[in-house]
Amino acid sequence: MTEAVTGALQGTDASGFALLALVTFIAAAVNSVAGGGTILTFPALTAILPPGADRLVIANATSTIGLWPGAVSAAWAYRGERAGQPGFTRWLVVPSIVGALVGAWLVVVLPPEWFAALVPWLILVAAVLFALQPQIVGLAARLSGPAADRPAAGPAASLPLACLLQFLVAVYGGYFGAGIGILMLAMLGLLGLGDIHKLNAVKNVLGTLINGAAALLFAVGSFAGSHAVSWPHAAIMAASAVAGGFAGATVARRLPARIVRRAVALIAFTLAGYYFAT
Repeated sequence: MTEAVTGALQGTDASGFALLALVTFIAAAVNSVAGGGTILTFPALTAILPPGADRLVIANATSTIGLWPGAVSAAWAYRGERAGQPGFTRWLVVPSIVGALVGAWLVVVLPPEWFAALVPWLILVAAVLFALQPQIVGLAARLSGPAADRPAAGPAASLPLACLLQFLVAVYGGYFGAGIGILMLAMLGLLGLGDIHKLNAVKNVLGTLINGAAALLFAVGSFAGSHAVSWPHAAIMAASAVAGGFAGATVARRLPARIVRRAVALIAFTLAGYYFAT
């Protein structure tokens, strides 16, 4: 695996790093609004890394680590929207962290061929989530009932189910992660936490925990020698992700979300088709 990373560095020129930085900036901005930036950074890294059985695993781990600082900056930018949130949302922290560690652990211990075989399906699932985002979030809003009928502290009866769903989302997030933002927005909508901006505020915090837990496990595994991470690529991504995450969260209210969603969904469907064909 060390040879794969060394080969990637030797084969990546300045224009390649610049392109990766640009893609990461856009991906972090998309993550701050709805999630799914992995759809953009994962294929970019896959194109840079040399062929090999572990290329996709290295790209996945590097992408997770590189995007995490962007999640932190987006959560910080949305800090004002978290005011007044009910205390029960803290119960979602534990399933987020535990689920992410489980998902990342599966990446490390399972054969890389399994991950490579699942990649087209994972990207396809993320593409469908993006395409159906309005329907998913709208259904969650209808199921949670009119805002006037919701208890101020949130439906406590839904909390155990929400914790279970959040755990499953976090497992997927630790394993691959594209589209977890949509899943969390839908789940949080069922809890009646407020408008899309308040939902995004909680979603970004939980996403930061999921990505952070997975990134930590990938980093520890890399230093322990169980798998590789391309740290120079991750460093370039981290710097760009901070700017992208903050910018995306700052202008989220001004951007036409439907256009961003459709563009990302189109890219995702294209990439899924490509990976199915190769």
